[in-house]
Parts: sequence; structure tokens; C-alpha cells
Amino acid sequence: MEIRPIRNESDHKAALAEIDACWGAAEGTEKADKLDVLLALVDIYEAKRWPIETDGSFDPIDVLNYAIEELGHTQAELGELFGSRSRASEILSRRRALTVDMIHKVSETWKIPADLLVRPYRIERAA
Repeated sequence: MEIRPIRNESDHKAALAEIDACWGAAEGTEKADKLDVLLALVDIYEAKRWPIETDGSFDPIDVLNYAIEELGHTQAELGELFGSRSRASEILSRRRALTVDMIHKVSETWKIPADLLVRPYRIERAA
């Protein structure tokens, strides 16, 4: 079993793929042990990569904007996840709230921890 530290996004994606391959392994097997170690490494990497600050300095829309600006995702991709580009625009401009389904899709597809997306945030009221 070759397990290495997770140092970058490429390592992170590889570890997530390996977790998928090991998911559901019987307790006490080598595959289950590998899963446990990989989960711990991914948890550490994600905590460093996306620290959860309790001071309220960021919200789910900030997380989405960060993913678009820094992680190489696009608003068009977000539109595909949400069913339309206009819906993605409404979310990013704070005119519409994220739904549980939207949060789940972003979390699963972009590998962003869901707890970063379920925080309360303000919605702009129409004029």
C-alpha cells in the first residue's frame, strides 16, 4: 500500500479517486485500512486548503467565487450544475439562495466540503 502526503490539487484528486475505489471495503481488510488513512490525509489537506474560520469572514458565495477564481472552475460549469447560467448568476450575485440540492452538487462535483456551503449568508433584495 503506497500512500503519500497530499501536497497539491493533483494529489488531492488522486486521493479522492482512491477513496472511491476503496469505499465500502470490509472492516479489518487492507483496503479498509487504506481508506481510513486516505480519509485522514484528505481531511488534513482540506482543513489546510479550505480552513473553516469561525469569525464569519467568509460565506458560501465567497467559497464559490474562490473556486471560480482560484481553482479553475467557471461560472458556466456552475450553471451546468444548477441547470442554467442565469441561476448561477443569481446565486453569485446573492439574489437567490443556494438549495440543499445545489450544495450537494457543488460539493460532490468540485470536491468542496459541504460545511463550507451550508453557512447562512445574506441575500440581496430586489429593488
